[in-house]
Amino acid sequence: MGRQQSNQRSDIYSRITTKIIADLEQGVRSWTKPWTTGGATVEVSRPLRHNGQPYTGINVLLLWSEAIARGFKSSRWMTFRQAKELGGAVRKGETGTTVVFASSFIRTETIDRGTEIEQNIPFLKAYTVFNTDQIAGLYGRFPEMAAVQDPMSRIGDAARFFANTGALIRHGGSAAYYAAVRDYIQMPCLNAFRDDASYVAILSHEITHWTAAPRRLNRDLSRYAKDRSERAREELIAELGSCFLCADLGIVPELEPRPDHASYLDGWLKVLGNDKRAIFSAAAHAQRAVDYLHSLQPDLEEEEAA
Repeated sequence: MGRQQSNQRSDIYSRITTKIIADLEQGVRSWTKPWTTGGATVEVSRPLRHNGQPYTGINVLLLWSEAIARGFKSSRWMTFRQAKELGGAVRKGETGTTVVFASSFIRTETIDRGTEIEQNIPFLKAYTVFNTDQIAGLYGRFPEMAAVQDPMSRIGDAARFFANTGALIRHGGSAAYYAAVRDYIQMPCLNAFRDDASYVAILSHEITHWTAAPRRLNRDLSRYAKDRSERAREELIAELGSCFLCADLGIVPELEPRPDHASYLDGWLKVLGNDKRAIFSAAAHAQRAVDYLHSLQPDLEEEEAA
């Protein structure tokens, strides 16, 4: 990788991490309560590309955070060129939001004695998108926001989702946790929560921990034991996984801070301050966890036949 490309990637990591650290220092988690802005309820969704494909990983956090900060009601984003191709125009004076594209390419190199080897070279590229609230001329291009579903029907879908994972979920007591040694999730009873959505959000957090087991995703963070950041990193992954999963399930929790969130914030600030790539890594791990949980769901046809 060339020095210029390496410096460009480092700058992207630094800029994004600096923004998230600034939010955390104000006690704001960029990824929480991403569905309500300025008292107006918006579509419960991950941020969407112009073609309806959802963003993943770190881009979810970036776009949620920007939507909250700037009061955008739409969940859809696109580049300047895409807006133009759709017959729209970014309004004068509007500023875009940085997102990133991560991929890799294969480079063939010749080593001693003419032997050729292939190297997988990762790269990271930043580009700018605009929310459709910033774009004129798109009226009628996208469907109106879906009618709000009955909350209980949403919770019912979530209950089926968790059941389909096969996770052992026990109820009782006053603490929520994943017991790794015995491989079960402990949850307080449903009536101990302020509402059903809060229950789903906490269970989403714990089931993200559940995905880390060796026979599942084998998420091994032991290399961070030396600087004692292992737990903070895993909790950040579970926090993001919960937000991603709630968005996918159409759940809108208005979470009260957990008693341990103050210590988590301190831990996250230390991790992010020392490692500019930590939030990218956490978002990628959270995305893999949620993708894994979705992979455990039966196909629609199988479910209807059951």
